Amino acid sequence: MITVNISQWCAWAPGLQTRADWQAWATGNVSASAVTQAPDVSFLPALQRRRLSTLARMAFAVGWPLAEGLEKLPLVFVSRHGETPRTFAILSELARQEPLSPTQFSLSVHNAVIGLWSIMRGETSEMTAIAATDDGFEHGMLEAAGLLNDGSPAVLLIIAEDAPPAAYRQWIDDVPFAYAVGLLLTPGKQWQLSSSVAADVPAADLPHALSWLRATLNGQNGFIHSGKRCTWNWQHRP
Repeated sequence: MITVNISQWCAWAPGLQTRADWQAWATGNVSASAVTQAPDVSFLPALQRRRLSTLARMAFAVGWPLAEGLEKLPLVFVSRHGETPRTFAILSELARQEPLSPTQFSLSVHNAVIGLWSIMRGETSEMTAIAATDDGFEHGMLEAAGLLNDGSPAVLLIIAEDAPPAAYRQWIDDVPFAYAVGLLLTPGKQWQLSSSVAADVPAADLPHALSWLRATLNGQNGFIHSGKRCTWNWQHRP
C-alpha cells in the first residue's frame, strides 16, 4: 500500500483543455473532439516545438504548468504505446525503401519524451519512462511513490497516449482519444493505493488515468481498477 498527496493535476485532449471542459466531460455533458488537434506549447521556442510529436506536445502541455517554479523535480512518464505514429511512419518509409532520418529514429524511442523534457527544462533529476499494459497508471504511481519515499519533495507523473495509426486500430483498442494527464505528487495521505490478486471485477471503461480523473471530478472517494494480474483499490481521504 502507498499513500500520496496529489496537489495539482492538468489534463489535455482534443476539445478538452480547461478544468470546466473536463468537469463537463466527467458528468457526460461533453465528449472529446473527433477533430485532430495539437496542444498549445507556445511557451517553447519555435525551433524546439518543431521537434515535438503530438505525444510529446501533450506531455509538455500538461507537465509544464505543474513544474512551473519547481527545481529538481523528478519525472515519471507513462505510455503503453509510446511514439506509435512516428514509428509507423518510419516503418512505412522503410517499406518504400526510402532513406531514414536518424533524428526521427532517435525521437521514436520510448524515453524520447523524458530526454526532450530534460534538455528543454535543463532538468537533471531522476526520470523514468514506463511502458505497461492497462495498469501503467498505477505502476507509474508506485514508481513516483518510491521517489517520494527516497526524499524527493515532489514528483511529476505524466500519462499520455496518442491516437494510433489506422493500420493499428484493430489491435490498439484502449485509446478512446488522444489524451495526457499530469499529476504533481507530494508526500501525504490524501490518496491510498493498494493492490490484491486479480479479482472478478469488470474492467474500467476508460484508461485508468482518465477513469481516475472522472471519479475525482465526480467526488468519488473509492473505486477499483482491475488489471490483468492484480486489482487496484483507490481510496481518497477528503
